[in-house]
Amino acid sequence: MSKAAHPDKRTKHGQFITLEGVEGAGKSSQIDCIRTLIESAGHEVITTREPGGTKLAEAIRALLLDGDDMPAMTELLLMFAARSSHVEERIRPAIESGQWVICDRFVDASYAYQGAGRGIDAQVVNALEGMTLKGLAPDLTLIFDLPVEVGFERTRLRGQQNRFDHEETAFMNRIRDAYKYRAAKHPERYRVIDASAPMKDVSALVEKEIAGLINNAK
Repeated sequence: MSKAAHPDKRTKHGQFITLEGVEGAGKSSQIDCIRTLIESAGHEVITTREPGGTKLAEAIRALLLDGDDMPAMTELLLMFAARSSHVEERIRPAIESGQWVICDRFVDASYAYQGAGRGIDAQVVNALEGMTLKGLAPDLTLIFDLPVEVGFERTRLRGQQNRFDHEETAFMNRIRDAYKYRAAKHPERYRVIDASAPMKDVSALVEKEIAGLINNAK
């Protein structure tokens, strides 16, 4: 059950699923598959993304992804400003009403990108997480893992790139390592998916994890 501030125990809460990974890992292409599986089990589903998910957060997304380079702390604070709007206006209300939420990136991305990638101390990220999320945490986080070079090639081929797609390989390797570290530290929530495998194999692994969550939530 997703953690929320002062939950009403009489209400059956929805589940919160997040997808993470380096650029080009293919996580976004799995969202429709996940949604179909959950809906076929009789649950109402919403899909969303970070940064984004609300009008304000989408405006901040444009600054973060398509704007000029910015100081690392500015980037982090903008991420959490967007996340605050997203959580309070969309994610938390949906979960508390019984809906299942699938989010393309969430707070783990800040530990990976701004923390490990930009070099901001994890304690700073943790403090912002506490103030912003107020106990909200995903029930399941799927980390789509693949070599950074493969991810860069995929983003080049898809043609639509943002400023993170132009970062150096070392930056993205730090992000990849951070994701794997978090998964190893908390295996009860994270599942690492081999995103370098053929699409059908990746989908099969995802379906297995989602089916497990659906069964446990009954």
